[in-house]
Amino acid sequence: MRLRLFLLTLLFNVNCSNAISQSKEPNILFFLVDDLGWYDLGFQGSKFYETRVIDSLSKRGMIFSSAYSSHPRCVPSRYGIMTGKYPARTKSPGPGSQLKSSEYTIAEALKDNGYSTFIAGKWHLSRGKSGSSPEEQGFDQNYGGGDSGVPKSYFYPYNIQTRGRGNENAPDITKLPEVEKGYHLTDQLTDLTLDWIDKNYVSKKSKKPFFIYLSHYEVHTPFEGKLDLEEKYKAKAERLYEGKNLKNPFSFESTTGETKLRQDNHIYAAMIENLDNNFGRVIDFLKNNGLYENTIIVFTSDHGGLSNRGNGRPLATSNLPLRAGKGHNYEGGIKVPLFVVWEDKIKKGLSNTLVTGTDHFPTLLDLVGIKLMNDKHLDGISFKNSLMGKFQDNSKRPVFWHSPRPRPKSTGDLANTTVRLGDFKLLDFYREGRIELYNLKEDQGETNDLSDIMPQKRDELYEMVKNWRKSVDATE
Repeated sequence: MRLRLFLLTLLFNVNCSNAISQSKEPNILFFLVDDLGWYDLGFQGSKFYETRVIDSLSKRGMIFSSAYSSHPRCVPSRYGIMTGKYPARTKSPGPGSQLKSSEYTIAEALKDNGYSTFIAGKWHLSRGKSGSSPEEQGFDQNYGGGDSGVPKSYFYPYNIQTRGRGNENAPDITKLPEVEKGYHLTDQLTDLTLDWIDKNYVSKKSKKPFFIYLSHYEVHTPFEGKLDLEEKYKAKAERLYEGKNLKNPFSFESTTGETKLRQDNHIYAAMIENLDNNFGRVIDFLKNNGLYENTIIVFTSDHGGLSNRGNGRPLATSNLPLRAGKGHNYEGGIKVPLFVVWEDKIKKGLSNTLVTGTDHFPTLLDLVGIKLMNDKHLDGISFKNSLMGKFQDNSKRPVFWHSPRPRPKSTGDLANTTVRLGDFKLLDFYREGRIELYNLKEDQGETNDLSDIMPQKRDELYEMVKNWRKSVDATE
């Protein structure tokens, strides 16, 4: 028995040593969650959802308290991540606003500089034969990434709707290797990721560093969890709200529609824990094969949680104390969880540096030692200094969001352009001829409109919004 343990330990150490020596350049794991709200994780303060692995790993790196998506919806926010550009530059969201083949992505930049590139999961940036599939935009291997934004079901076969509401057509997801009936999509995407790492970095020991874009469809609708986890959270909701009406409570206002006021969706909670478990599988695999310490791990979401509606659609979560959710340029729609880990390289702690989705492109180049490409990632700014524990003053940097195609009947939002500069944030509801101004340092819930109280600041930011819209040729 002791001999067997010794041999297993020796084999593990040899594998670790070989894996570490493969590449001097760091690997990158970009773990992107769909529709995950700022408050949907334990380390962010949720008392309902359980995210043991995510919470633990977040303590190993830098957590950002002011991280934002580049748009409150899926397609444009992912455009910002991939290109380092504001989605307004490509008329997004809107007809024909998907990624153009002429765009240069972070995957292409890394591939051109010696990286092996891999995507599993949601792409959502191509449309038909647009020439902008993952394979045409820098990825060597693609599993399940294409036009679709959501499966019909999370349980195989994924093209047959079982519960909830899914996409009418998800051919890229159905092209995944066949598995047994009822197998979970998130589990399979994780399996495929680990298999790719195993074949290329454990068995073959490639000398190239890797860039993995693991972009799960979970926790987007349809609401479908594993039944054991659903039962767990159903019981938990009953304990937490014992003696209270278990029907989801809502508030209503004209600019946000109905807002969900508490986290009690047991199916959504089950989906979050399943995602956490799969994140743990990837981290454990990296550790067990000597790849963890030389891998930069980025964990984030594409935008805020689904918490608002203009109709009777089921809602996932509550983003309180932030206002509103997916689809809105209020904090609940654009503020996202973000932490970055690179063991013994990136500082551990909390940063209040303002980061947005366009910043990942230059930051990853900066971290791995590739010269920045300012003519490509036009709107992105590297936050490497913040990751290294150095002061990074961005109080004079304006950050913009533009939403020209609202969904008032779905998520309850209205068309607007938004800017944040320092502590202040202005929303220009240009179709209504109305402006709102907030001091986020004093009012993160955006409850106190200062537009009439601070006319000078209002006019300063309004001029900034008008000039920016013109400079990027944003559609209204």
